[in-house]
Amino acid sequence: MSVEILSILLLIGMFVVATIQPINMGALAFACTFLLGTLIIGMKANDIFAGFPSDLFLTLVAVTYLFAIAQINGTIDWLVECAVRLVRGHVAWIPWVMFLVAAVITGFGALGPAAVAILAPVALSFAVQYRIHPVMMGLMVIHGAQAGGFSPISVYGGITNQIVAKAGLPLAPTSLFLSSFFFNLAIAVLVFFVFGGARVMKQQSVLFGPLPELHPEGVSASIRGHGGTPAKPIREHAYGTAADTAATFRLTSERISTLIGLTALGIGALVFKFNVGLVAMTVAVALALLSPKTQKAAIDKVSWSTVLLIAGIITYVGVMEKAGTVDYVAQGISSLGMPLLVALLLCFTGAIVSAFASSTALLGAIIPLAVPFLLQGHISAVGVVAAIAISTTIVDTSPFSTNGALVVANAPDDKREKVLRQLLIYSALIAIIGPLVAWLVFVVPGFV
Repeated sequence: MSVEILSILLLIGMFVVATIQPINMGALAFACTFLLGTLIIGMKANDIFAGFPSDLFLTLVAVTYLFAIAQINGTIDWLVECAVRLVRGHVAWIPWVMFLVAAVITGFGALGPAAVAILAPVALSFAVQYRIHPVMMGLMVIHGAQAGGFSPISVYGGITNQIVAKAGLPLAPTSLFLSSFFFNLAIAVLVFFVFGGARVMKQQSVLFGPLPELHPEGVSASIRGHGGTPAKPIREHAYGTAADTAATFRLTSERISTLIGLTALGIGALVFKFNVGLVAMTVAVALALLSPKTQKAAIDKVSWSTVLLIAGIITYVGVMEKAGTVDYVAQGISSLGMPLLVALLLCFTGAIVSAFASSTALLGAIIPLAVPFLLQGHISAVGVVAAIAISTTIVDTSPFSTNGALVVANAPDDKREKVLRQLLIYSALIAIIGPLVAWLVFVVPGFV
């Protein structure tokens, strides 16, 4: 049995074992990394750990640590209060606000993980307070980030357009951007209604006057905000009584410091392109020094099991890449010589591999494989590039990608396992259905 086939079988085995046994898949992945990398391939430890996602590790720890502090001192509750007032109590609008804000941020050049790292904690905090499905809120943020991700001045757009231009293929940056935007927008509409958007819209159908109760009696007492205060009825948030809302809406020195820190994170990541993890950790440490009492509780809120899961799987995938598994699969596909079938298989390859690896790196690896048959002119190069680009990035909802991992890490403690499972199922479905739909929409009509 070849090493490439063995590495794929080990990966499948991890999923099976972790499904039927309560064992962290990341721990299984590290064990398989040792078996495959050291005992079978003969890799040195340094070569294996070269695939360890140190950037993602720090980002997950730092962002969850920072927002844990913001939750404990009530800043998240304050932001939620502001959001409710901004939309005048229409909570169903919030997912779309998050979608559009994420699209604007990435459209102007930010990396998707930077936008998700900033927006996901606030979006999920809002979801837990007002009984909006946390998976829906997380997916709206991620697909919003992907919707703007292929603008001509974005990172993904820049990479893709450079590859296309270098290969001498027709360049259509606006078409690529609009294709990605409307494809992700269509997914967002489906996500909104599948995860309970219609129910929330009915609850929020009154534009003026008293708003309907989102937290019925008995529920509001059990649902607690991240700051430790009971989540109040929406009508009290939007119009409320001063006695009930003054404490939540008051800006204390801790909350002001936290808001300044979150602003610094946004500016550092989006304007100066600083590493999100490093900036978030610096801000978190500064806030911990100003309020040492939050330190212990905030560290305990870091989702260490999620960090182990993500780090283990990505390290194993790194060994798979060095073993030649990804190239083995991709070269086998590109050698078929049937343009429509090759385009479809490349879309599937980009989607499946990107669910575990860097979308940015894969864009630079998958698209060049399509160049030889695109130059023959039998199929629309613009359509194929758009389909591959979309297929490779829409699976960033996977818990094994930075965006999906950030959603899982910021989910409420009691719902984290459920969110993880639902994101896994969703990502598996989107990896199967998404490339097929993209192929039918963008590739098949352009076949000559």
